[in-house]
Amino acid sequence: MVKNNIVAEVSTADTTRKVDDTQKVVWDDSRMNTSYSNVCNVLGSREEITLLFGANQAWHSGQKEVKVLLSDRVVLNPYAAKRLRVLLERVLKEYETRYGELKLEG
Repeated sequence: MVKNNIVAEVSTADTTRKVDDTQKVVWDDSRMNTSYSNVCNVLGSREEITLLFGANQAWHSGQKEVKVLLSDRVVLNPYAAKRLRVLLERVLKEYETRYGELKLEG
């Protein structure tokens, strides 16, 4: 079940995408900020899923303490989080088809 009948698709070229047969979503990026992240953590409760993004500040391997400078927090309701999961799975599958499998450490 999709809440509010909105299912967003990932678009790499244009910022307008037709959603099912009744709605059109216009992506307004005029106030968007861009941040780089090489670290992500996820927290959850019954009502919300919180994504924390940051950058690893360790320059040398083997350090006893790694400092992560958190830069962004995104709070989603569980429906939006599940839709995000579906979109990420689709994009990563396409990426691996083009460039090869991504292997994660331990």
